[in-house]
Amino acid sequence: MIASSTMSKESASSYDMAEFDQSAIFLYLDGHDQASIQEQRQTLNIFPSQPMHVAEPIPAKGGGMGMATALLANGNHSSPKRPEQGGQRSLVPSPPGPSVPAPKENKSGVTIAKKETPSSGGKGAGSSDQERVKDPKTLRRLAQNREAARKSRLRKKAYIQQLETSRIRLSQLEQQVQTARVQGVFSGTGGQLAGFPSAPSPAVAIFDIEYARWVEEHSKLMFQLRAALNEPLADDQLQGFVNAAMAQHEELLNLKGAIARVDVFHLLSGVWASPTERCFLWLGGFRPSEVIKVMLKHVEPLSEGQILGIYNLQQSLQEREEALSHGIDAIQQNISDIVAAPDVAPATFMGHMSLAMNKVASMEGLVRQADGLRQQTLHKLNEILTTQQAARCLVAIADYFHRLRALSTLWVARPRQEDGPGL
Repeated sequence: MIASSTMSKESASSYDMAEFDQSAIFLYLDGHDQASIQEQRQTLNIFPSQPMHVAEPIPAKGGGMGMATALLANGNHSSPKRPEQGGQRSLVPSPPGPSVPAPKENKSGVTIAKKETPSSGGKGAGSSDQERVKDPKTLRRLAQNREAARKSRLRKKAYIQQLETSRIRLSQLEQQVQTARVQGVFSGTGGQLAGFPSAPSPAVAIFDIEYARWVEEHSKLMFQLRAALNEPLADDQLQGFVNAAMAQHEELLNLKGAIARVDVFHLLSGVWASPTERCFLWLGGFRPSEVIKVMLKHVEPLSEGQILGIYNLQQSLQEREEALSHGIDAIQQNISDIVAAPDVAPATFMGHMSLAMNKVASMEGLVRQADGLRQQTLHKLNEILTTQQAARCLVAIADYFHRLRALSTLWVARPRQEDGPGL
């Protein structure tokens, strides 16, 4: 009896504790929100100790009692959107779209997402590039870019060739300057003296290069004009060559006017011309009356009116040439008198030099007048002569100066006798 009563008391006490525990669980579950229950569900389902089976919820009168019973039966709060455990598929239809492979599950039930390969994106970009290349506008733009690049390469090549030609001409000028220095044109013993520069100024070097270029281009044009005279061309076509030759003479006069403002002595000395041309140089160029003499020997026949016009032009040219020659002689004499003035004190030296500088500036004006006279002579001859005669006149003048340059070359290259032992 004692034992049975003791067991009955223990069972009663244990029952009471079970009821107390169960009621406490109900109160605990009623006091928590659904977010904590969801968090607890995710924690419990990560590594289940044994397979869990979904049981049917037990209907209850109270809302809290029904929720607790369902939790006790299932072991967790299940969401209706979550697919069932045990490999069962969800009955909710998937949205339309590209088929995506189902994620894999490892042995512990954790879902492993399959990584997307980057090859699909690359294929799409490649296909879009191909479609863009096939676009007619893109193809036309690419062709234009290639043509522009080709033209740019050609311009660059021509520019490099021009620079190379200029470099060769400049080196030739440097050799000429070195030769002139050795021959005594530039005096000095191993150094540079005051007033005797060892090399020409940049403006002078540019003028010499441009004059050499002008001679080359003028020779090419005269060759074309001579070939046109041998062919039966119309006067309009022949007049085009004549106009081009006149434009080249205008270009030379502009070059000489520019160098006259910078260094009139360089223009008057004639270093830029060949040695033989220097002998016939007059105020930095050719003498207009001499050109008329050369023309009359190659242009025939002339009408009486043309002969009279040329004669009057020649008379007026001789008068103006004499006036300019007297002017340059007077300026040279004035400069000589100023420089040779006796008893020049150091205080008045710069005053004398300023007077000489003014006379040099007046020499520039005379050189400009001489260039204007040459220009007027060519234009007047072009008006008096016919198109055929004007073309022959220009060719004759070009041949005259070409032969003077050839004479200089032959003179420099002539065979020299070796000096004897006693000389």
